[in-house]
Amino acid sequence: MNVLFREVDPFNCWIWIRFLEAPTEPEKNYIDGVFDSWYVLGRLGSFNSENLQSNDQGTDLSWMMYDNELLNTSYPSLMHNLGQMEYHNNWARCWVDFGTSDAVSIDILVNALNQLSNDYVKIEELIIGGENEDWVVEDHPDLIFKN
Repeated sequence: MNVLFREVDPFNCWIWIRFLEAPTEPEKNYIDGVFDSWYVLGRLGSFNSENLQSNDQGTDLSWMMYDNELLNTSYPSLMHNLGQMEYHNNWARCWVDFGTSDAVSIDILVNALNQLSNDYVKIEELIIGGENEDWVVEDHPDLIFKN
């Protein structure tokens, strides 16, 4: 899977997926499940790089001193909205308003889609941001901040 970034507006971002071939209904269900799960985690504030204490600790987590104060005082990182996944031939796209969630959310999505591509449905390309000249976008109805 090749990952590309175009212009990224965190409040108005399209995510594009190009498959090797048009996905089947069961393959679409896998993709939809990844995005739905990703959104639920984002909506609950999971993508907060200010509080990655276990990750920052390293490989030995035994008897780690967890800073509960940091857990409860870090700035909320909430994903605001996610549109429905749309499919057209060998393309899929989804609109997202990242809100205050951190860029770690993109890494988590890339990791999940890469594994999905390796195991279930071949993804040729994942494009974060920008537009696709083969599939015109209009302002998403849930867009809060218009340019």
